[in-house]
Amino acid sequence: MREEAINRVKLVFTLFDADGNGVLESDDFELMSSRVAAAVPGADESRKQAMRAGFTRYWNTLVSELDTDHDGRITYDEYQACVLSPERFSGAIDAFASGFAHFGDVDGSGMVSRPVFVGMLRGVGFDLPNIHALFEAFEPDAEDRLRVDLWETEIRNFYAPDMGGIPADLLAPAAAA
Repeated sequence: MREEAINRVKLVFTLFDADGNGVLESDDFELMSSRVAAAVPGADESRKQAMRAGFTRYWNTLVSELDTDHDGRITYDEYQACVLSPERFSGAIDAFASGFAHFGDVDGSGMVSRPVFVGMLRGVGFDLPNIHALFEAFEPDAEDRLRVDLWETEIRNFYAPDMGGIPADLLAPAAAA
């Protein structure tokens, strides 16, 4: 497993722990999807539902795969074991990546504008400089937009344990030595 993948997973766990109590719970995913929905007021209801469904499937996969004591809570160790195992989590990641990326295509053009991209990722909790660095790595077009399909693929790459040196690493830079 690549160090970059571990860095990405650590960051995402921290962000998804929306209430900061050290474990993931269904309320964290509801709060996160609400923050993202609020960050893109121009998105239509069907896109909001698809994005929320991606968050819900993500949570449902975690809890069904990992919550052996049925307490509705997932620790970091449990989380890492699942999300970095494609055979256990790829379906949830596919649904999440599709719903999240397409949520940003508010006009149905197949493109996501920088303000929408920034709003969505700020809604998740990523740092602004990292968001802009990622957006630039996608080489936006003259209208400052990126292709949804590229972003969707990169979301999948973000969770791939064997991927490193990818644009998504910009969201979770390695700690200074």
